[in-house]
Amino acid sequence: MIRFRDFTYAYPTGEAPVLHGVDLEVRPGRFHGLVGASGSGKSTLAMAAAGFIPHAQGGESTGEVTVGDLVVADTPLPDLVTRVGLVQQDPFDQISGARFTVREEIAFGCENLGVERGEMVRRVDEVMERLRIAPLADRSPYELSGGQQQVVAVASMLVMRPEVLVLDEPTSQLDPAGSRMVVEALAAVRATGMTVLLVEHGLELLAEHADELHVIADGRIVAEGPPADILTDPRLDAWGIGRTRFTAAAAEARRDGLWPRSRPLPATLDGAAAGFRAAANGELE
Repeated sequence: MIRFRDFTYAYPTGEAPVLHGVDLEVRPGRFHGLVGASGSGKSTLAMAAAGFIPHAQGGESTGEVTVGDLVVADTPLPDLVTRVGLVQQDPFDQISGARFTVREEIAFGCENLGVERGEMVRRVDEVMERLRIAPLADRSPYELSGGQQQVVAVASMLVMRPEVLVLDEPTSQLDPAGSRMVVEALAAVRATGMTVLLVEHGLELLAEHADELHVIADGRIVAEGPPADILTDPRLDAWGIGRTRFTAAAAEARRDGLWPRSRPLPATLDGAAAGFRAAANGELE
């Protein structure tokens, strides 16, 4: 579990805190999503969850972040990477440059941790199969598409077997094809029961995969709950987040009397299809 307790943080060059009194629990075996407008503090929270704040960024903080029984501020970063893996936005920046093939790149973290060679080979083969990138094993990481590089970055974290995987907008710099690759990889991760915190601007991705969503606005957690509740919350527009296209379409249909009044707004395609099907059948009460 990752737990934030009244956590406030300011960057070394910042005039004011970016995070304010954050209380948040990332519970074991759950897929958590974090949404917020640009500049709301999403990436800062992700780095704090993985220990890059304060160890790599410095700055001033109050409150506490813990990973299991470890206090992040008191635990060296090398000890945290085996507990929390962080995948960031730009896949190119996460390639080490120290290895020639995808297989070697994925193994690099295990080498640094001193994992026995036979065990390391088994782990690498297993994670490549799980994420469906085994055909890329002998290619250079620099020959891959952005989506393929991002999946390799996910694999490089999973192979070290962290307890929690934190992903900071992993599809934000990818085209639709690359985004689909990452989404499929996340579906494979979710199937393992690993604890995940996904910071993401793609609301439909979160609607499909997340068990619980947290909304951050101006550095504060302002709402938490199931995706179906959070993604249809009327306050999302005020928080600068917007809605899924399915919610927006249903809301417009409701204004025109074409959506069943007793049916909640949907956050997913399946929910929207069911509602419009009911309306087509004359179920408008």
